Amino acid sequence: MKRTELKRKTPLKAKAPMKKSSRPKMTKIRASARGQRCMVQVPGVCNGNPETTVLAHRNGAGMGCKADDKDAAYACSDCHEWLDGGYVRYGVSRFERDAYHEQGIFRTRLLLVEQGLIKEAA
Repeated sequence: MKRTELKRKTPLKAKAPMKKSSRPKMTKIRASARGQRCMVQVPGVCNGNPETTVLAHRNGAGMGCKADDKDAAYACSDCHEWLDGGYVRYGVSRFERDAYHEQGIFRTRLLLVEQGLIKEAA
């Protein structure tokens, strides 16, 4: 059976393809993570290297979305990888992973208040 080509009744409105942002927007809070000490501090995982510290956002904001920067913790590269799924290799539950992340978020918020980047830790 031969198929005929589908034809549009109306032309497409977009003249050019959408541009995809190559990098997320660098906010003051994200930039503040550089050189900070890891606040997640997973025993046996944390490398303690402030040169690798980034802002690790809380999971659950939705596909393709990030949680607010206030819902994130300063995490070294190894702790960040552990939070993003590496915890499974250690036989750790999501509940325990979330507990480490929440503690890190709390510690990070206290630092952000001290730095004047947010108004209150709660």
